[in-house]
Amino acid sequence: MLSLQNPQSSNKSKLAHTNRILLIEDEDLIRDMVTVALEEEGYEVYTANNGRSALNMLQSHDFSRAKLIPDLIILDLMLPEVNGLDICRLLRYQGDITPILVVSAKSSETDRVLGLEVGADDYLSKPFSMRELIARCRALLRRQRYTSSSPSSVQKYRDISLFPQECRVTVRGIEVNLSPKEFKLLELFMGYPRRVWSREQLIEQVWGADFLGDTKTVDVHIRWLREKLEQEPSQPEYLITVRGFGYRFG
Repeated sequence: MLSLQNPQSSNKSKLAHTNRILLIEDEDLIRDMVTVALEEEGYEVYTANNGRSALNMLQSHDFSRAKLIPDLIILDLMLPEVNGLDICRLLRYQGDITPILVVSAKSSETDRVLGLEVGADDYLSKPFSMRELIARCRALLRRQRYTSSSPSSVQKYRDISLFPQECRVTVRGIEVNLSPKEFKLLELFMGYPRRVWSREQLIEQVWGADFLGDTKTVDVHIRWLREKLEQEPSQPEYLITVRGFGYRFG
């Protein structure tokens, strides 16, 4: 069943704007525990226990008209009906840039890389502590607010045009779909052409100083960006590897 009822307001939620979080988790105990923990932090939580219900909610016109679009999605991968990877992939294909935190029992490096490659912003393995979950939610929401409030103007470099306010990128006149992290990476690179960035610097600028993952995440996103921007990804013209140092743009 899909819960659309407004959760009870906490004292914290009365003091400031309430962020809405969609929790997609099929395990009842985990779903209930996470919901309670998030509500105690002042978040407004909506839940779905399978992938089909979650997609129906996100694509519902009634849900949109009621202004219940989530500010953050917490997504399990092993869901009935429609799995989490397909949900993530579909949302990014449709241009949805809502931050996605994957929470999954699949904890191998391959699983984490795959989750990030299909568009997740962060990946947390089960079992996890509620403190870490809440910290990651705060970090994703904080970076989303910063991006939304930053001044914007069209950035251009050769055949690439980036429209910050619209979260849109065109390459040789054709629009390409980027995940939020890919977009932020490209925006940073285009803002400082030819500057060399180390992996650690990119992590700090794009993922934030509180990121707890592996720096290999940067390599994954660079590779995916090349596939979308370069005519020959194996011989890049835009995203250049500077061996022993990191990456530069142009």
